[in-house]
Amino acid sequence: MYVIIVGCGRVGSELAKLLSNEGHNVVIIDKNRASFERLGGTFNGLTAVGNGFDLELLKQVGIEKADAFCAVTNGDNTNLISAQVAKKIFKVPKVIARVYDPQRAHIYSALGLDIISGTILFAAMLRDKIIESRFSSYLIETKELGVIEIEVKENLVGKTIQDINIPGEFMVTAIRRLQGIIIPTPETTLKAKDTLMAVVKVVSLKKIKDKFGL
Repeated sequence: MYVIIVGCGRVGSELAKLLSNEGHNVVIIDKNRASFERLGGTFNGLTAVGNGFDLELLKQVGIEKADAFCAVTNGDNTNLISAQVAKKIFKVPKVIARVYDPQRAHIYSALGLDIISGTILFAAMLRDKIIESRFSSYLIETKELGVIEIEVKENLVGKTIQDINIPGEFMVTAIRRLQGIIIPTPETTLKAKDTLMAVVKVVSLKKIKDKFGL
């Protein structure tokens, strides 16, 4: 993929390095040239000094062929303007904007942008650790579903995935075993010391916890 990132702070630089190491073509833009030092010596993408909403600069770095555009500066207004330019003017297929102020998240969403709110995400992670240590609502971008972790106890050993799945409410999507992580089939048999990762409807969470003794 050809990805343009605006903002070479902690998040932007890490994202750029991850994508670059995976073989994607990455361009990262920042107003401060010194920010590119965060990329280290192994980054093999391109850097550009300037604003993420500068039309001429965006054309120079090839936004017309970009597959994705991420605005992750430390300013909500900059991220909003840059994302709108990428989406509305250059028709970039995937545009993602970072939001600090959770009150603005719904505004960004109403404009048709994909939103990542670090404040909301971190708060949700902390809530899950405090209240439901085995349950993570932040892994799926909806309030209706979450991911739950279940250790296989003696009463589950020998059962198959289809034995324990509950259509429309609970579905095992992965099993962590000593040998590694597997994606199970309905016929996969559970073993002692397995850890199940499952998608669960939030409204069914108590029912699932009671069923598995959590």
